[in-house]
Amino acid sequence: MKKAKNPIIIPEGCHEVLLHACCAPCSSAIVEWLLAHEMQPVIYYFNPNIFPREEYEIRKQESKRHAESLGIRWIDGDYDHEGWLSCMKGLEHEPERGSRCEQCFRLRLTKAAEEARRQGLRFFTTTLASSRWKSLEQIERAGLEAEKTVDGTTFWAQNWRKGGLYERRNQLLREYGFYNQQYCGCEFSMGRVKDEETKEEG
Repeated sequence: MKKAKNPIIIPEGCHEVLLHACCAPCSSAIVEWLLAHEMQPVIYYFNPNIFPREEYEIRKQESKRHAESLGIRWIDGDYDHEGWLSCMKGLEHEPERGSRCEQCFRLRLTKAAEEARRQGLRFFTTTLASSRWKSLEQIERAGLEAEKTVDGTTFWAQNWRKGGLYERRNQLLREYGFYNQQYCGCEFSMGRVKDEETKEEG
């Protein structure tokens, strides 16, 4: 492993990476960092958890707009919300950062690993690890499990909040005029994150 100039560590031999992106705001600072460090990201938008469909389309188009503005490859994953609901069956009432979230991460990152292999890429990572509302431990477990499931792939487990990227994300959000969503995407989390924010502020 070789260390970059900040807490982000680049895996040895990684020059191109499939970046699973949940939205444009979360991917913007990561993409900027990768390009600045002579790495080529390929953005993979696979988020069947997002509900309703209108919300999904807004986020998808923002992600695509961002990629096109930088001349980056952007791959559209399938929107199979019914399939996602089936995978979450029995976990609907789990709290945020509970077993439902980890199951969701596992599904999406396994698909990301499969897409990375299809594209001839060894490494894959995710913008999920840029959110302060997500469990980095759950994301890492899900990514490493996906790596084991899909031969020939390696999960780049990275805290993408490090190195000032979280602050830079907020700057780029304003510069690009991105749509900024108020919940992770799934109907089971709608309102819960805002409730937690209110508790913290109180």
